[in-house]
Amino acid sequence: MLDQLEIRVIPPGHRFAAQVRFWVNGEDVVEAAVGAGGRGPYAVDVLFPDGCGPLHATGEPRRVELGEPECTGDCCGFLSVVVQRSGDVVQWSDWELPYMETTRPLELHFDADEYETELARAEAGRRWQVHT
Repeated sequence: MLDQLEIRVIPPGHRFAAQVRFWVNGEDVVEAAVGAGGRGPYAVDVLFPDGCGPLHATGEPRRVELGEPECTGDCCGFLSVVVQRSGDVVQWSDWELPYMETTRPLELHFDADEYETELARAEAGRRWQVHT
């Protein structure tokens, strides 16, 4: 059985720009791995309007930062994963956790078409983008 991905954009607040959270099979991957005070990557860093952002899976493995603890990634490290496409499957594997975190997510497998559709949906919804 393949995993299900939902990408949610948290609107900008007083301290942070809009950020992205990744829900897999109904669970917030960032919160599960780095705690409730952690945050996802900034939307502008992972959701590219041209469809060429770091979350797009290709045959070449790519490490992507998905989150950081409340103290910031520069202090304790980032939650990251290797994203790679193999045929009709997108795989998230080889997780790296911030310092002192112990809840390592499982290797995840997504239907490639569903994954790309969800990513395109998230990239198209640019209401979070602030124009100055």
